[in-house]
Amino acid sequence: QVQLVESGGGLVQAGGSLRLSCAASGSIFSINAMRWYRQARGKQRELVAVISSGGGTNYADSVKNRFTISRDNAKNSVYLQMNSLKPEDTAVYYCNADVRSSNSGPYFSRWGQGTQVTVSS
Repeated sequence: QVQLVESGGGLVQAGGSLRLSCAASGSIFSINAMRWYRQARGKQRELVAVISSGGGTNYADSVKNRFTISRDNAKNSVYLQMNSLKPEDTAVYYCNADVRSSNSGPYFSRWGQGTQVTVSS
């Protein structure tokens, strides 16, 4: 079994910053891409940022130059530094990772339980 646990959400004023963390644990041989998604109330879940196993990154246009995704492979963790937060960033943030549990096994997509981020105006 593989578990992803997010932390770091909360309430912040517009213009403020938060740092989300997500740690994977359990039967892990390797992790490929790691991602952050978010889902605002009444909206579809959207991809916020992705980081490859080699460190390459990509961002949604709405968060470019404000959010930074990073990872620590030794800790099986991914982070999302969120600066200059806006009320429209309010959502539940989920981490997602492609994980395999053996050298020869397939990668499976795993999800965390989500952490609420609320930005007040």
